[in-house]
Amino acid sequence: MDYIIETKDLMKRYGKFQAVNGVSLEVPAGSIYGFVGPNGAGKTTTMRMLTTLTRPSSGEARVAGHSVTEEPRAVRRAIGYMPDEFGVYDDMRVWEYLDFFAACYDIPEANRKKLIDDLLELVDLAHRRDDMVDKLSRGMKQRLSLARTLAHDPAVLILDEPASGLDPRARVEIRELLVELARMGKTIFFSSHILADVSEICTHIGIIEGGKMVAQGSMEAMRAQLMPHREIMVTVRDNETAEKIKTLVSGINGVVNSEILEPKGGRSRIRIDFTGDDDGVSAINQKIASEGIAVMGFSEETKDLEAMFMRVTKGIVT
Repeated sequence: MDYIIETKDLMKRYGKFQAVNGVSLEVPAGSIYGFVGPNGAGKTTTMRMLTTLTRPSSGEARVAGHSVTEEPRAVRRAIGYMPDEFGVYDDMRVWEYLDFFAACYDIPEANRKKLIDDLLELVDLAHRRDDMVDKLSRGMKQRLSLARTLAHDPAVLILDEPASGLDPRARVEIRELLVELARMGKTIFFSSHILADVSEICTHIGIIEGGKMVAQGSMEAMRAQLMPHREIMVTVRDNETAEKIKTLVSGINGVVNSEILEPKGGRSRIRIDFTGDDDGVSAINQKIASEGIAVMGFSEETKDLEAMFMRVTKGIVT
């Protein structure tokens, strides 16, 4: 697999404080990689090293094949970076703001008008091109800042908390925009502590805590690694029926555990931990039905990213 961002034992110390402690990242080209961790975990410091804004204390980092310490200018040409405090110039019109940054990226003046039109269309701000920047909502400013990072057509976007402080609708718009950029061939590397944003769009995820990587991989592989058991929840009328089901499923191949839970809504529930596939889940359902047991509910519990995150950051990696 081709990795467009790679780090090995990346470290950053500030005096005696170890902000980043041996981080090794592998970000596949064309992926949407969510860099997840609590506040103070080392996300921003890592991203600042990847963007050449902070020099590593030790370790290696390469972006688009270029060393961040030995080839910083090449790295900067390959990336578009949006920090968590992105900043905009309020005394400019929207198109002037993009024209200014296009000039900074040495885009010829003759090419800038079409470039600006295309960028504004992409981030859905074409109808606001002549507005003053300070008249935009926070979500619009966020999209404008993202358009700025695209002016020189970078291969990699490194975005620090791109949805931070946005209302739910604006967060959805940013997520949709990131997916569209990935379809255009960009690699998206973004940090977040909003787990719903990550689970909705990411192909890969890395979890950092206390300056150390605690898990990373594709979303599918991470779910398989951290949540190896499927949980089937069966709801019945009473505990006596639940006991029958527990005995019935105990001999089924792939059932590793079954447990009767506290009653809920006056009904009894039994949780079945199962390692099999969809056909196996269907077989369990049919087995219970064949015994004439009255079932009020049969469902598989979905393991979301929050459950994965809580599991791995507590050090309970299976």
